[in-house]
Amino acid sequence: MTSIQPGGSLIIAWQLKYKHVLVVGGGDVAAGRLQSVLATDATVSLIAPRDRLHPTVVALIKQFPQRVSYRDRAFKDADLDDASLVLTCIDDIDTSRRIVELCRARRVPVNAADIPNLCDFYFGSQIRQGPLQIMISTNGNGPKLANIIRRRIEATLPPHAGKAIENVGLLRAKLRQRAPGTGGELSKARMSWMSQVCESWSLDELALMDERIMERLLADGWELAADKKRVEASTTKPQLMA
Repeated sequence: MTSIQPGGSLIIAWQLKYKHVLVVGGGDVAAGRLQSVLATDATVSLIAPRDRLHPTVVALIKQFPQRVSYRDRAFKDADLDDASLVLTCIDDIDTSRRIVELCRARRVPVNAADIPNLCDFYFGSQIRQGPLQIMISTNGNGPKLANIIRRRIEATLPPHAGKAIENVGLLRAKLRQRAPGTGGELSKARMSWMSQVCESWSLDELALMDERIMERLLADGWELAADKKRVEASTTKPQLMA
């Protein structure tokens, strides 16, 4: 029987591209939240008095004028209209609680900085290499410890892991173009072939893969191989890397 440890959170990669995020507050915490949200290609409404803006927040407003809508004032209930996600980063606990209650009534996910029991989700300490994202979460118990653990993990991470993942994504896309379709035996064959490529090629080799190598691998390892030999065919890297 599988052992399940209770008390955790569901850690997911939430796609926010083209969605609207509301950030209430403009201080140091808001600066970090704003950077995290902008990395997802979301649009942002930022509500905070101008005299309380952190220099990083000011710089981001200027850098992303098309994606960050800034309002120099306090929060209003109408600010929640069309929000897909809400982040409060203010010292006023009462106002944060009221915003959380309004969000719950509208079924909008909300994070209230430094008030874990009011949060629908937590921010973790993150490692980022291109498409690679690794999050370390303490479920709101110890953000500083999450940062310390992140640094230890980051020190052991291969330097080209992000590039390797990017190339695997390109190879998968090319494979789908050559063998389109969803489900069934074809889908299983594609998954099996890609799995074997990932297992038989090192991260460094995957990072060095270019268009020429991808095309030869697909031609020699996928198209010319019989179905039963497709998995074995993907191990022809010595000739391809030469």
